[in-house]
Amino acid sequence: MTRGKGLSGIRIGLFLLVWFSASWFGSWELNPNNATRLFATIRMVENGTATIDPMAPLTIDKAQFGDHVYLDKAPGMTLMALPAVAMVDAITGDRADRHLISAGDDGFVRYLRLRTRVAAALGSALLTAIAAVLLFDLGRRVTGQAGAGLFAALGYALGTPIWGYATTLLGHASVAALFLIALAAVARGGGRWLAVAGLALGWAVVVEYQAVLAGSLIGLWALWRHRRDPRALWQLIAGGLIGLLPLLAYNLFAFGTVFRIGYSGVVGFEGMNRGLFGLTAPDRRVLLAILVGPTRGLIWVAPILVLAPFGLWRLGEERETRGLALTAGGVALVALLVNAAYVYWDGGNATGPRHAMPLAGVAALGLAPFWAATRSLWLRGVNVAFLLVSIGINLTIAAAEIFAPPPFRWAWWEAVIQQHFRFGDLHTVASEWWGWTPWNGLALWALLAVPLSLWLVQSCARLSPRTRCQT
Repeated sequence: MTRGKGLSGIRIGLFLLVWFSASWFGSWELNPNNATRLFATIRMVENGTATIDPMAPLTIDKAQFGDHVYLDKAPGMTLMALPAVAMVDAITGDRADRHLISAGDDGFVRYLRLRTRVAAALGSALLTAIAAVLLFDLGRRVTGQAGAGLFAALGYALGTPIWGYATTLLGHASVAALFLIALAAVARGGGRWLAVAGLALGWAVVVEYQAVLAGSLIGLWALWRHRRDPRALWQLIAGGLIGLLPLLAYNLFAFGTVFRIGYSGVVGFEGMNRGLFGLTAPDRRVLLAILVGPTRGLIWVAPILVLAPFGLWRLGEERETRGLALTAGGVALVALLVNAAYVYWDGGNATGPRHAMPLAGVAALGLAPFWAATRSLWLRGVNVAFLLVSIGINLTIAAAEIFAPPPFRWAWWEAVIQQHFRFGDLHTVASEWWGWTPWNGLALWALLAVPLSLWLVQSCARLSPRTRCQT
């Protein structure tokens, strides 16, 4: 196997593994966060309007201006779902107005489920798979080891709740992927890659407005790193502006002005009137709950990320990679602080700290140097154990329940395992659309994913280490 052909095969295999894993499982289509985004997409595709008036009673997440009800979120995920809904409508010949708009109507629920699944597969799942490949390349470049890049990529995409959130229409997995795409693009440098970085950062803000806070650090690093090349920086800025244009277009289409956003008309969540749309000052107790609390603690749903700060520290010790390490660590820290400053920090129905999940990709970069620094077999065995435990936890989350209700103290064990997984209450393509049992649907995923994973490991092991690249 030549290095070039070997790397190409690994990239393709990794992309397929992550995309297939995220697309194979699904989330509850009537979760308010899922539903409100899809309702807006459906209305734009089928009725040429951004109002969600007929569907408004089915979601608590909404905004009202005058007599009409709208999406109360940033519109990025809704806009990303437009091609999926249009395509499914064209293939099936079905429309929402051919059903009773009710959670009790099986036909309407199935109509929503199909569009939710396809939109997630062509949205967050696709972005997550692309980001995983870029993280593999970035981790390999800074360590010289393909195995280190694979460890980081699998830890990010399958070892954190990013896997579960990539099955939804929520923006967390997409923003995590866009941050990682931007970081990798700035590290590669050059005008074309800086344009990609700007586009990713601009689009991240369209998906989640607060992404501007953490994403700005990547932009600042790009400005500093390429400060002697003004022409390239103009491509970064141009990419960012292009990424933001759909937000302005949506606001104009929905509200008749570019200066109004859905958050300004939120119904039923008075906390959004505090600070800047619910953002106040970070709370130390909330930060602790986000990291280690039994209900939303990151450590319980993504133990692999415990290793990441040590790897980022090691990356920062090298002069050539210090800027990359500081930027990745800074983005992760800002994402945590933004979550700790949010009035509704726990995210309602959520498995893990969903508002902090945009940190997952950039933090997982630290897994690559951590793997490269552990040379003994038993230490690498510990690393593999961390990864396998994390993947096992997130397999159950992605398959059974990414929307754990708040009352459960130990959310993963009590809500995911005890309430859903152990009873076979799983959401797979095979069980929802082909008539298979959920366990058989899970088995088919394993039958395809496990051999592909082993092949990726073996392929990386066959590649000899190379000199680290400067970033």
